[in-house]
Amino acid sequence: MKKRKGLIHHIELYVSDLQKSLHLWEWLLTELGYSEYHKWEKGRSYKLLDSYIVIVQTERKYLDVPYHRCRVGLNHLAFHAESRKQVDELTRTLKKRGVSILYPERHPYAGGMNHYAVYFEDPDRIKVEIVAPSISE
Repeated sequence: MKKRKGLIHHIELYVSDLQKSLHLWEWLLTELGYSEYHKWEKGRSYKLLDSYIVIVQTERKYLDVPYHRCRVGLNHLAFHAESRKQVDELTRTLKKRGVSILYPERHPYAGGMNHYAVYFEDPDRIKVEIVAPSISE
C-alpha cells in the first residue's frame, strides 16, 4: 500500500456560475494532466493520480457575499507545470481565452527571479498559479 499520509486527497471549490467556471477549469485541469472523475448536474470532479479537484455550483442563498482571496480562507491554488515551455504555452492560451494575467509587468517572474510562473484568476477571482520547475530541479 502506498503511503499517503499528508498528501491532499481532494480540493472542493464552490463557484458562482458552474458553466462559466468549467469553461476555464475543465480546460486547465486537462492541460495539467487531470481527467474527468465524476460528473453531475451541479458539479464536476477531475482526478490526477490519488488527488482530485471538485467544482460545484454554489446554492443561490450563499451567493450574496462574493469570494475575495484577501479575506480569511483560501488565498490561491498553485500547480506544478512540467516546464517553462508549458508555462509559456498556458500563458498564451489563457490570453487567447480572454483571461487576464496578473502582475503583467513582472511576468513570468512575479514570484521572484527564481520562480517562473503565470498567475491569473478564475471567473470568481480565485487566484491560480502555474509554476515551472526551478532550474536546479
